[in-house]
Amino acid sequence: MQPRNMSMSGVVDLAAVKAASEAKAKAEQARADAARNGGGAAATASSLVIDVSEATFESDVLQRSTEVPVVISFEAEQAPASLELGDTLARLAGEYAGRFVVARVDVYANQMLFQQFGVQGIPAVFAVLAGQAMPLFQGAAPEDQIREVLDQLIAVAEQRFGIVGIPVAEGQAPAEAPEREATPQEIALSAAHDALDQGDLGGAVQAYKNVLSDDPANTEAKLGLAQAELLNRVQDADPQAVRKAAADNPSDVPAQLAAADLDLAGGHVEDAFGRLVETVRRTAGDDRNAARLRLLELFEVIGSDDPRVTAARAALARVLF
Repeated sequence: MQPRNMSMSGVVDLAAVKAASEAKAKAEQARADAARNGGGAAATASSLVIDVSEATFESDVLQRSTEVPVVISFEAEQAPASLELGDTLARLAGEYAGRFVVARVDVYANQMLFQQFGVQGIPAVFAVLAGQAMPLFQGAAPEDQIREVLDQLIAVAEQRFGIVGIPVAEGQAPAEAPEREATPQEIALSAAHDALDQGDLGGAVQAYKNVLSDDPANTEAKLGLAQAELLNRVQDADPQAVRKAAADNPSDVPAQLAAADLDLAGGHVEDAFGRLVETVRRTAGDDRNAARLRLLELFEVIGSDDPRVTAARAALARVLF
């Protein structure tokens, strides 16, 4: 069971891209210019994935986007999930054989680009079509959803902008992205995931804490830790006894916390959140703080982008203030 670290809520309606007719004209003009100059050589595998800097952004991204969709992957060595996503996009660029190219951007070395695109966190993926930028998705994503977004992008590139991609030399499309050495953070996260998958909950908790001690902002480790701690709390619980205790003693905060854990572990997300919001409402002091903190922990299990978390945060704010 891997921690969820994906949000597709940032996917835009590509059909609503502005100035499509102007962009299409630019693309057609670029192709006409290339034809007059004898046409361009077919792309090689290496040219489908490029490392982009602020200095090369105009030529490598803006100009190239008049011929082929450019998918920008914002990455950092300190965020292993962003590197993994970049590797997936690189592999898919080869598989799609010139229908799009990948521009990988090191956010720490290119802070200006990071700010200009309004990136809120990484992984983050944008696209540029005929000089027009648009967000695709934020966070790590399953490959089937990545493919779905790429298919949308390619369809709009052709239909709205007249951009059909670049030819790839025969036998040049790579099947796999180049191998790279795993970072220490990736190794530590992998060990934590393995412990969680194998049911070693105590080991998983400690492994995720080890990752966070070196990288307190690591979202994947935060989500993994929240999941492991929840499962650790409920693994030996007697569901019937826990629910009876909570029903018989509405003012017993530990009983309500235990019942909320069971609710969430059983998939009853709204029930878990509602129970804890109500516990916060009718308590004070240390009891109220204990209920509030447990609610925040359960938010981490579900993920901040989930609408149920958004609704529960609003409800919590109302009872607190």
